[in-house]
Amino acid sequence: MTLDSTTLQVLANYCAAAAESMGWTLMRTAHSTFVKETEDFSCQVLTPEGLTVASPKTFGATWYTGLDYGDVIRLFDYREGDICLTSDPYAGYVATHTPDIHIWKPVFRDGEIVCFVGCHIHNTDVGGAVPATLSRSLTEIHQEGLRIPPMRLMRDGVMNEDLLRLIANNVRLPEQNWGDLNAQIACVNVGERKIHEIIDRFGRDEFRTGLNGLLDYAENQARAVIERIPDGEYFFADYADEDQAGGYPVRVAVTLKVHGDTLTVDFTGSDPQLASSLNVPTGGKERHALAMVGVVYALYAQDRTAMLNAGFVRPARAVLPEGSVMNAVMPAAVGMRSLMCNLAQTVVIGAFCRALPDLMPASPGSGMSLMNVKTTTRTGRSVMASIGPVGGGGGGSPMADGAEGCGANMSYLKNTPVEINEAEVPVRILRYGLVPDSGGPGRTRGGTALEMEFQLFAPQSMVTARNRDRSVFSAWGLRGGLSGAPSRFAKNPGTAGCVELGSTDIVPCDPGDVILIQGPGAGGYGDPLERPEAAVVADVRRGFVSRERAREDYGVVLGPDLALDAAATARLRADRAQGRVATEFGHGPGRVAFERVWTQARYAALTRILAAVPVTWRFFVKHQVFGALKGRDAPAGGGAADVEAAYEALCGRFGDLPPLAQIRAALPAAAE
Repeated sequence: MTLDSTTLQVLANYCAAAAESMGWTLMRTAHSTFVKETEDFSCQVLTPEGLTVASPKTFGATWYTGLDYGDVIRLFDYREGDICLTSDPYAGYVATHTPDIHIWKPVFRDGEIVCFVGCHIHNTDVGGAVPATLSRSLTEIHQEGLRIPPMRLMRDGVMNEDLLRLIANNVRLPEQNWGDLNAQIACVNVGERKIHEIIDRFGRDEFRTGLNGLLDYAENQARAVIERIPDGEYFFADYADEDQAGGYPVRVAVTLKVHGDTLTVDFTGSDPQLASSLNVPTGGKERHALAMVGVVYALYAQDRTAMLNAGFVRPARAVLPEGSVMNAVMPAAVGMRSLMCNLAQTVVIGAFCRALPDLMPASPGSGMSLMNVKTTTRTGRSVMASIGPVGGGGGGSPMADGAEGCGANMSYLKNTPVEINEAEVPVRILRYGLVPDSGGPGRTRGGTALEMEFQLFAPQSMVTARNRDRSVFSAWGLRGGLSGAPSRFAKNPGTAGCVELGSTDIVPCDPGDVILIQGPGAGGYGDPLERPEAAVVADVRRGFVSRERAREDYGVVLGPDLALDAAATARLRADRAQGRVATEFGHGPGRVAFERVWTQARYAALTRILAAVPVTWRFFVKHQVFGALKGRDAPAGGGAADVEAAYEALCGRFGDLPPLAQIRAALPAAAE
């Protein structure tokens, strides 16, 4: 049987409501701040095959609308009352780093499985080498805490006590983890009950048919959007500040290939998997949820009525080269994969900007830092908690300024109120607000960044700042817009002992130490000289833009009382407009300097070489070649020969590397 479109829409609303009931249950019963305040969790209604049909739209993590549980669901037989779980990033590629525990439960009706319900949360700590488990300094998955393969948590409604003891023995705050796990169990139990209520209304067979119908409906919506994008290939690349602590920049590159009503995002040209925890464990799955986030955001921005489920990404596929940062292989560390996921989303958005320049925004601030504190109370009780995300704003768009301090593509991570932080963690928040002059100048301004300054009071305290980035490579502007301000991370700012921390993500602190974290500003859209004068004046009066930067970036002259000097503004803007050429992308000084050395030609040569090198050698080879070319601007023509020369010298030292002649001989003629 087939359900008509009206009935499908009603069913979609019911399924979304079920997922939201699951989400509210999880959020209101969880113990950790990171779940109940920051909202790093997801909930799903799944087909019997494990494809996501519905998830909350307005809260929780928005990365998992296309999540596929299929590979782990197929590992078990099921009875009523069963619940299974996993946190192993390399077992089924459902969990994506060890703190994320995914659980799923079958829903039976008349003795048959009609669907599954599932959820995940990010546990604040699951053991491992550092408090809160995650740091870019870790080099293999075995350092990243407890890794649970797909297992039964409950069989016939009876808890697996052995598994619970195993978890408790390997985490730093077992009471918190146990409380969050109970919230997950309550979540899927609520989901099961809500599914039965839906079946009571629609009927069992109609419900099962309708789930597939919802996937088909979303697929058709996505195809309709893709058909409006001009066919072609659109390349874009962007960078994170470093590939390991104190390392070189890391590149994610994508070629968006649009063909009719389908598209491909090819990540060939991205860096090799890293000897740090920034790797993304996708297993090469062409519709892996983390590889598809940027595609979902870009397509949904063109049709806000679209149903967000696994069907929405059916017309898309990703090419994820094995052994690259976008498809790491065991035993690569993956704990900080969200930094690379952010970057991959920004890169995909950049490619869509080339395809749809009048419909897409400039770069979001990205680089959101997730702040955790491990300290003690005056009575000696250990406390470890997330005190919230600190990120940037949304990119300026053809229609409007970017939202201020919203986190943009990470905006599902909510801020934790100051009062809750100070009530639950022995810290004092000294400042929490927006960073003036951080939004990229443009006809529409990039959203300003968020900042937090706080003080600690106990010895042996530690602050972790997960996903530190954008302190060198700032968010890019679009169509004449300029880049946003870089981020900043400092210990004891404004003192003689100030330490600029850059992308450091683990900071030991003494009593009285102050930590300042500022997110990156988002990119602006369009020529700043075309921004309405009244909008610039309003920005200055609101504290978003200083009087000095209004003159420097926008050509708007204000008096001491912030009144507009219309005549001086007209003269200054006319003078600045002389010989001005708008660029497609407005990159910051960090990227401009880097790309004087690392051109597309040099990167293409390096990509060809690394593809032929064993995975275990790739990171080493990259670093050796980068070291050989450090500070050497590329000559006319791009300098690919310099990369090959550096590699040939390396082959002379290490006989295990394939010779350059062998690599060239294996290339197709068009690639040489």
